[in-house]
Amino acid sequence: MTADGTVPPTAAEAPWLTERGQAIASGLLSSFEAAYGRPLLAGLAGNASPRQRAQELFSCATAVLAHDGDGTEPRIIYANRVALQLWRHCWNSMEGMPSRLTAEPSERQARAAALALARQRQAIEGYAGVRIDSRGRRFRIEAARVWSLGPADGSPGGGGQGAAFESWWWL
Repeated sequence: MTADGTVPPTAAEAPWLTERGQAIASGLLSSFEAAYGRPLLAGLAGNASPRQRAQELFSCATAVLAHDGDGTEPRIIYANRVALQLWRHCWNSMEGMPSRLTAEPSERQARAAALALARQRQAIEGYAGVRIDSRGRRFRIEAARVWSLGPADGSPGGGGQGAAFESWWWL
């Protein structure tokens, strides 16, 4: 057991299936449903275990990311398979990365304004913007949903935000 009371993952355990990963996934799913009045993953059974929920969220076809709400430099706390592929990162390099780095410098002010609006309203839909992957390749996202995470979302102190989108293309 670690100092924070969690059981450390085994060498073979996927990071999104650790206790922390499961807590973040559950928080993302429940806060999305609270914000939008519908589930993020429509086919996921209500009685699914936290581990099943975490695996389904990680492997779904929708890009899903989240950052914490700590301080002036929010950091990525979650990225599912699609998001990791789009940004060309592995879990370990994406988790903890400043979330502003998901957008190219010229897009960061508009991104920050959208995040502030989502924080003020608890959620927004229809966000669009240009993002940049780890190798500098640009892509555009459309119809993104951005919502506030609750205090039980698994992020330190809560107050973070989640984002999900299905529509994107390379520029």
